[in-house]
Amino acid sequence: MCGIVGYIGTKHAYPILIKGLERLEYRGYDSAGVAMISESGGLNVYKAKGKVSDLKAFCEEKDTTGCAGIAHTRWATHGEPNSTNAHPHFSASGRLALIHNGIIENYITLKEKLVSRGIQFRSATDSEVLVQLVEYIMQSNGIELLEAVQVALHQVIGAYAIAILDREHPDTIICARQSSPLVVGLGNDEAFYLASDASPIAEYTDKVVYLNDGDIAVLQLGQELKVVNMDNETQTPNVKQIDVTLGQLEKGGYPYFMLKEIFEQPSCLRDCMRGRINVDADRITLSAVIDYREKLVNARRIIIVACGTSWHAGLIGKQLFESLCRIPVSVEYASEFRYRDPVIYPDDVVIAISQSGETADTLAAIELARKAGAFVFGVCNAIGASIPRQTTTGVYIHVGPEIGVASTKAFTGQVTVLSMLALCIANERRTIHGDQYKEMVKELTQIPAKMELALKTNEQIERLAPIFTYAKNCLYLGRGYNYPVALEGALKLKEISYIHAEGYPAAEMKHGPIALIDSEMPVFVIATRDRLYEKVISNIQEVRARGGRVTALVTEGDTQIQKFADHIITLPDTMDCFQPLIASIPLQLLAYHIAVCKGKDVDRPRNLAKSVTVE
Repeated sequence: MCGIVGYIGTKHAYPILIKGLERLEYRGYDSAGVAMISESGGLNVYKAKGKVSDLKAFCEEKDTTGCAGIAHTRWATHGEPNSTNAHPHFSASGRLALIHNGIIENYITLKEKLVSRGIQFRSATDSEVLVQLVEYIMQSNGIELLEAVQVALHQVIGAYAIAILDREHPDTIICARQSSPLVVGLGNDEAFYLASDASPIAEYTDKVVYLNDGDIAVLQLGQELKVVNMDNETQTPNVKQIDVTLGQLEKGGYPYFMLKEIFEQPSCLRDCMRGRINVDADRITLSAVIDYREKLVNARRIIIVACGTSWHAGLIGKQLFESLCRIPVSVEYASEFRYRDPVIYPDDVVIAISQSGETADTLAAIELARKAGAFVFGVCNAIGASIPRQTTTGVYIHVGPEIGVASTKAFTGQVTVLSMLALCIANERRTIHGDQYKEMVKELTQIPAKMELALKTNEQIERLAPIFTYAKNCLYLGRGYNYPVALEGALKLKEISYIHAEGYPAAEMKHGPIALIDSEMPVFVIATRDRLYEKVISNIQEVRARGGRVTALVTEGDTQIQKFADHIITLPDTMDCFQPLIASIPLQLLAYHIAVCKGKDVDRPRNLAKSVTVE
């Protein structure tokens, strides 16, 4: 959840650290802190409750000199958000400073042992145990930091990405990872950069090393990157080149990243399809399907595991695979799947979906599937993340960095990839007629242009938004392919406006939720013209008969629903299976504008962080 950034080199570290924290703030914003070796050789640790801006204000009159430092922005797990529990944590003697992402599961046991040996703790966090344990091992055994880290990590149970600064060795940062992401950037001036993901370091280098589980890296000024494991066996770093532009990390004139990312979706989906759909728009080519054709085409069953928005994309994928490929599909919350003792066969295909590629529950589900012998396929956005490295094969969605905590372009990117994968497998299985296949591929290439038309509803939705700021509860209804869109629309509203909302299959409304409907309950209905259109009209009439206020998303040219709805948002027509890509746009905009009207911080909703790397 939290964000890590570090630097050691010849430049002034503080500006790099602060800018890095600002870029990583979507990972957590309960508190923030920095630790630096000053020009005078002291170890300065500054921390503040709140956002990175609060830390900057706190540091204005402080000594921020030095060319080596680590920094952290926190999403709280153990210990309330305050300056004491903020990272970095420093050791009893003040020699070491440490930052940590993840959870130390056996921290109570370790802490009790250290307390019994006279060590006093300052915070209520699990993370402080690590820095106190490392220093205790150094002092008790007369060993250097690297060896002490190796000994300490052998005793630790849990997930971590850590970085440690040592006052006695100001030219070195030691870092390590286990089930929590960490990337090392290689600077041209023999400097090293460190971060939870590539976004805060892309401005300075395009050469990175994604650390593997069990890796310990030594970043020493003037030396090559050294990577070992906990048994001190040398590991060979795999240097990757990243393709992240500075423009992708800036707001580009938009007031919030979320709005920017909503409007980026047409170009993002073109990038997603580029190189995968030929210039004649009649064939999809996915290397994963070519390389693993037998596994995918002959799958007994597909199991999709995901969390949150990715789970909603999976529900759309289920309908695509079952309809086009005629393969049975189940969609599982990864957090439940991992603890459910599920039945998994060796000829099952497990598709794991995650924007960040670091979702802890999804990674655990992958491990469970692999042990059962299933073929595991990843759908991810972040290149070099854990899920692509732990799955047999997969597809990147290629929508660029998503900074806003509420997912928008990652959702439509995931649906696009699942659409291409389903079409590709269906064509190989001959479960789709050749002419239908070509027609659907061509229509998929038209979606970005139709998204641009859907984005033209922005001004209308901005005018409508103030009407709904009074609401305490909202209901989202859809059927068929649009039922997951209703779920996603409700989630977006909850995430950023803090209005309670629920998504339902429209026909299920009669089985309970209809009792809630009155004139104070806004109801949003995805009523585009598809094979269930007439059924949805009946559901709208049921809402109206009970005084409900209906806002309907309809297909251009529709005049029938206008008779029953209070507000109409018109969308371009497309095939049923691609309607979620169009219909999700106005619901994203609606959530955004309602949240802005309510004065909420759209990009940093309370209690949420972008990447859920802990249980």
